[in-house]
Amino acid sequence: MRLDKMLSECGVASRSEVARACRKGLVLVNGAPAARPDLQVDETTAAVVYCGALVRYRKFVYLLLNKPSGYISATEDGSDPVVTDLLPPEYRRMGVFPCGRLDKYTVGLMLLTNDGDLSHRLLAPKNHVAKSYRFTCEKPLSNDEKTALEAGVDIGGYFTKPCQIELTAPCEGTITITEGKYHQIKRMLEAVDNKITFLERVTFGGIALPPDLKRGEWRELNDEELNLLKNS
Repeated sequence: MRLDKMLSECGVASRSEVARACRKGLVLVNGAPAARPDLQVDETTAAVVYCGALVRYRKFVYLLLNKPSGYISATEDGSDPVVTDLLPPEYRRMGVFPCGRLDKYTVGLMLLTNDGDLSHRLLAPKNHVAKSYRFTCEKPLSNDEKTALEAGVDIGGYFTKPCQIELTAPCEGTITITEGKYHQIKRMLEAVDNKITFLERVTFGGIALPPDLKRGEWRELNDEELNLLKNS
């Protein structure tokens, strides 16, 4: 792989920045200065140092974010802040994007990656990847309404698949779904003449929102979480 391609894929620098750093002797490969940005390197074994920092090659990254309210689940927007604004520049340079969407005012667990294949598999309806949300609704949810929601309701020309609801209070609980239609949970509650007043995603594909991860904070998935995700 070309040296500049490796460093750009790692989010370290653009190809033009790598070329300038090479001319200044700021890029080392296996201890020797790299004279040219098109130098061929073995990205799996080469010891590459860019501006004094050792670079470990990774084609894909997987991040867990505790999404705050008011952020759009996108990489850019004309007026509102987007979730990738919360990440350091190197991840944005690697092309990280949100895996699925949370509504602007829905908070909680969001996955971001540049692995398009995994994202597609996680979001494909046929794979039935479970996602759980903690919710508060405007009016108490009766047993009949809970039963109707769990069986599936009409949300405007689409009948939702079965879900699970655990109530912790008359107006509070957790709902687990295996699909992700536009504003789905809000529309489901509206179908039983109710209204969502708070919604927080707490699990995705077996991964739980860490209790110590504050709103707006993020971290990379650990190996156990990544395996859970890939096997979900």
